[in-house]
Amino acid sequence: MTNQPAPVRPGRKRSDESRLAILAAAFDLLGEVGYAGLTIEGIAVRSGTGKQTIYRWWPSKADVLLDALATKAEMYVPVSDNGSYTADLRAFLTETFTLARNPHIADVLRALMSEAQINAGFGERFRASFLQRRRDALGIVLDRARARGDLPPGLSPVIVTDIVFGTLWYRLLATRRPADQQLVDDLMAVLSRPGPDPTAPPARPHT
Repeated sequence: MTNQPAPVRPGRKRSDESRLAILAAAFDLLGEVGYAGLTIEGIAVRSGTGKQTIYRWWPSKADVLLDALATKAEMYVPVSDNGSYTADLRAFLTETFTLARNPHIADVLRALMSEAQINAGFGERFRASFLQRRRDALGIVLDRARARGDLPPGLSPVIVTDIVFGTLWYRLLATRRPADQQLVDDLMAVLSRPGPDPTAPPARPHT
């Protein structure tokens, strides 16, 4: 045996480079032609790869965008330990909302959520590959806070997660109001307060 590192296999590197080129091309084209005008053929031409290569890795244009979106979210939204629940949550909210405010990203999010409503198979993949993975990422922050003992008592991690992502999607799809720093501050104020103690006896009505 030797201590020399194993040689890098060129095929793997080429595959990674091709995948990233395809994902970047899909994002660029979406901004130029919109979701309706986006095609696998166009992505192939822009990325310099063959259609069959794309179809071998993804079943549809929506899945190409889904992979690109999930990759960006994992790259830019931190789950690092900043020492406290409030610091971790603020970092997660700040980066999540910064990413969602990018008009290009927002267009992808809306397009994929729309596709998920009309295509059951894609909807399942969207929930598993993106929605659940983002919930799991926030779950890391909440589980760590609970293990440290600084998660405010009475706060349910499930409800915290529903509030964060429910608010984000409502703004993206319904009001189109920005997920700005004020929203981060407002959510921090709500999600940093202790919730009701589920073990406390019910309050007696006033007579």
